[in-house]
Amino acid sequence: MPTSVIRLARVAGRLSLALAAVVALVVAFVGMIALTDGAGSGLAAWSATAAVGAALAMRRGRRRGWPARLVPFLPVVVAAALTATVCVPTVPTTRQHPPALPFVATQHWSLATGSRVAVYHYPPADRGPRHPVPLVYLNGGPVRGISVLDHRFLQLLARQGHDVYAYEPAGAGRSDLLPMDQYTISRSVRDLAAFVDRLGKGKADVLGFSSGGVVLTRALADPGVAARLHRAIIADPGPMDGPTAHISGPKGRKSARGLAPAMTGPRSTHVPRYAVAFGLMRLGLLTPDTGLIGQAEGDNAFTASDLGSDTASAYCARDAHRIPTEDTARTFSFSPAASLRVQQTIKDSPSIARRLGQSRIPAMLMIAECSSQVRRWATEILAHDPAVRRTQYMRGVGHHMWNGLDENNDRAAAVVTAFLRDEPAPLPNHPTRDEIPAFLRDHK
Repeated sequence: MPTSVIRLARVAGRLSLALAAVVALVVAFVGMIALTDGAGSGLAAWSATAAVGAALAMRRGRRRGWPARLVPFLPVVVAAALTATVCVPTVPTTRQHPPALPFVATQHWSLATGSRVAVYHYPPADRGPRHPVPLVYLNGGPVRGISVLDHRFLQLLARQGHDVYAYEPAGAGRSDLLPMDQYTISRSVRDLAAFVDRLGKGKADVLGFSSGGVVLTRALADPGVAARLHRAIIADPGPMDGPTAHISGPKGRKSARGLAPAMTGPRSTHVPRYAVAFGLMRLGLLTPDTGLIGQAEGDNAFTASDLGSDTASAYCARDAHRIPTEDTARTFSFSPAASLRVQQTIKDSPSIARRLGQSRIPAMLMIAECSSQVRRWATEILAHDPAVRRTQYMRGVGHHMWNGLDENNDRAAAVVTAFLRDEPAPLPNHPTRDEIPAFLRDHK
């Protein structure tokens, strides 16, 4: 074999070993991030990994002469440079709230719970009948700002005579942050009660969508909070408690997930720091209160594009190529760490079925045909809440039922208004409690 070929083989072998060493150090660094919960913005893991790498390099090079003794340090230097990017913030570390909306004033209310929330008010239209009870909207998320699409739907409800109030949950949108350990589903329920009290207009109707529907369901199961409610509309809810959260099973008709074009725009997960942080949090290897990135930094970094196919899953398959923009890049707001924290408190909570069975607040359930939610998350509420008076199965829409497409907003508004005014339902009452088994079988 020619000498040149032998030399090339040796060089290739050394490069492979060096690359393997770099990969091993990076993997060790990520492991140390998990073990230290990202302490010191990741510097604790970085220092420990660099120290171990340097010690191994010294051991490998101690029998070599100069400058060959330095060669084992090259993978350590490369790995240290790569992993250092995980320790350096690339966005502001203090909360940068979205700018004010041009079409509605933002108020800030301090609630008795200690939360300071952003509030939006759409008064009823001057013409036509006015509904005497204020309507409070709880958006989905959890811990997500109210989308521009939702604001348009709230404006429609106001034009139909409703006195509409909405607030962004603590930590979301233009609301103030909370300490991470205060993000719980129980706190969300207490905030709802405090908001109705602060409103000062007696009992309120409440429309809760998605995770907002979970907050509303749990409020119905709490007699002290339920006493503040007039009527309740639970729209395509998430799981109401720990036992429900562990239920699997059929979902709605096919959504646009996997069919819609990939979301465009910058993604925080293309930056090593946030790819590691959000990835490990989602896997449960970092706590929401991790020392790697602060809550405010994580909120500032997360973009609408980071939601990926989650947005497409809220629309029917037939709408895959016309999914509307739910928010502008500047108005989008989502707190991934706080959201995970709230979801975990739901998963850890005991059953509320017995307490929900004592509810007497008139309620309506809305279920989307192409919902990405597990069907039993909704039917468990129907089965256990005797005060659910009607169910409206919304055909032709996904999880985001009021999405501005076709007549979807008008249809949803008609359903909401008919129930709040105690008028005949525009759609059949389906499924009823007796129809739950057949409804679930139909969606297998």
